[in-house]
Amino acid sequence: MITKPTIDRIMEATDIVEVIGEFVQLKKRGANYVGLSPFANERTPSFTVSPAKGIFKDFSTGKGGSAVTFLMELEKFTYPEALKWLAKKYGIEVEETVDTSENLEEQNHRESLMIVSGFAAKFFHESLLDSDEGQSIGLSYFKERGFNSETIKKFELGYSPDQWEAFTGEAIKQGYQEQYLVESGLSVKRDNGSLYDRYRGRVMFPIHSFTGRVIAFGGRTLKSDKNVPKYVNSPESEIYHKSNVLYGLYFAKRAIREEDNCYLVEGYADVISVHQAGIENVVASSGTSLTSEQIRLIGRLTKNITILYDGDAAGIKASLRGLDMILEEGLNVKVVLFPDGHDPDSFVQKFGTSAFKTHVDKNKKDFILYKTDMLLKDAGTDPIKRAGVIREIVESIAKIPDSIKQSVFIKECSSQLQIDERALLSELNKMRQAKARKDSQNQQNSYRPEPSPEDLLFFDEPQVQEKVSAESDTQEKEIVRLLLLYGNKMIDWDGIANTYIGPFMVAELSDVDFEQPVTKHFMEIYRQEVENGILPEEQHFIHHKDKAIVDMVVTLLTTKYVLSENWYDMHKILVSDEQANMKATILGAIFHLKKQKVGKILEGLRKELQTTTAEADQEILLNQYMHMKKVEKTISDYLGSVILK
Repeated sequence: MITKPTIDRIMEATDIVEVIGEFVQLKKRGANYVGLSPFANERTPSFTVSPAKGIFKDFSTGKGGSAVTFLMELEKFTYPEALKWLAKKYGIEVEETVDTSENLEEQNHRESLMIVSGFAAKFFHESLLDSDEGQSIGLSYFKERGFNSETIKKFELGYSPDQWEAFTGEAIKQGYQEQYLVESGLSVKRDNGSLYDRYRGRVMFPIHSFTGRVIAFGGRTLKSDKNVPKYVNSPESEIYHKSNVLYGLYFAKRAIREEDNCYLVEGYADVISVHQAGIENVVASSGTSLTSEQIRLIGRLTKNITILYDGDAAGIKASLRGLDMILEEGLNVKVVLFPDGHDPDSFVQKFGTSAFKTHVDKNKKDFILYKTDMLLKDAGTDPIKRAGVIREIVESIAKIPDSIKQSVFIKECSSQLQIDERALLSELNKMRQAKARKDSQNQQNSYRPEPSPEDLLFFDEPQVQEKVSAESDTQEKEIVRLLLLYGNKMIDWDGIANTYIGPFMVAELSDVDFEQPVTKHFMEIYRQEVENGILPEEQHFIHHKDKAIVDMVVTLLTTKYVLSENWYDMHKILVSDEQANMKATILGAIFHLKKQKVGKILEGLRKELQTTTAEADQEILLNQYMHMKKVEKTISDYLGSVILK
């Protein structure tokens, strides 16, 4: 367990904008920062970061919290993992109350897979550098590819010995469990139950997560035997989903943000060579077709993708349709071709960094225009094929969400296709209308109208209870919100002196039972802190270990909308400030909650009166009912007097 002083140092050092900025492209808006949600596919930013409060709120999914919460949500870290990641980032030494040896079984299943993958990366890297076989075969191969020692170390390149059980035997000897060796794909189980190494005799390319931990491997054979697959990659596992991972992204993310552009290449060697040449904003889809999840990963950092092709016409043509997905995500796509016989790796190795950059700048072409040119060449003069090309190009343009960009491309393509611009616009409008009809139909199919008051007569009792519960939830959360915002402020009404709002509210609500689990837990914590002589502030709850409390607190402290400074001058509409009359704000919330609780008691008494037959019991219930009605009237009268003053 990480000690409390260490956690405090980590929290003090953490800049939430800086942390989240490593994963999301943020723009300043007023006192806050906004960006596209990393948790959902959206085109209008709804993700907000408040540096003053040290919290984020994603209004599209409802997620929110501190920098620690963000890492836990996005990277699926445990609480200690997130703290250790932040500690590493800010150079803070982590003190723990017990020694947690990472080379033995961990309680957390996911963490166990991470640990065994990290051990494998270290084993393969040391085998490359320290063993005779690794040096003569693996290291010499990487040196021939032009990779220097610094690059080999940075990317943790390695070599798996050409033996059946070299890695597996060492892992088991070190105490790693067979279950995790098999699940991670590092070892394969024979029919007799024994294990053997998956990557025998291969150079190893570790694949890193967005935060830099090894989650998978690609192993390349150096044998010329055609029956041996050139690459063997890790299978899907709890920590590795290839459709969600881009090779090299961990090393490229900072450069992608700074350059506001991402180079997309095909293979591991392309990434490493281009990166070594000083062009670090480069990633690869690792030989698989580009997925929407991978595109969104890039989209969190930049809206500009430049695809570097190796000149293989057949491969380029096969990938064209898949690239329409990039357009659908609202990204700008450019294409660069390298001369025949060259890929990004060989070109930068032969001609150097300056020539590489010059070639890219001079030859980059917008994807739509490039696609048009390529398909037209294939179609030749055949009118049927040319008509097909026109339709396919307009289909691509229709996928662009920005209508202004659509218009620009229509104009450009009409010249290139030698067809009237109005004809292309007509075809584009047909596609838009078809999409609109489809979207409308989908909405109608998924639409379920709200029930009318008459419908409520036929609702089951649990559904009625849900409505009552929702009202209670709202009132209870309003109390929590006021405690967070004003609990540490002094009361300045009715001559009350030397009293804070927080303890005052706690005392006034001592006769109220909170029903919702999360608000009930919050009030228990708040009361306990007050009894200990502490006035807990918002940061106490933002960094709380109970995720439900963190989610509630962040939601209550954030709003998607902020009133502009010149709102009144523009609209002449005065929006009341709750701080202007704190007495009405605080007492109003307390007595609204009490009134709601009294109303619930009255409803229960009414039901009992309807079902009770004994006269004596009826009289007792009726007396209770009349008493509660008086209480309700007293609260209502008090509310009226407080609010109107």
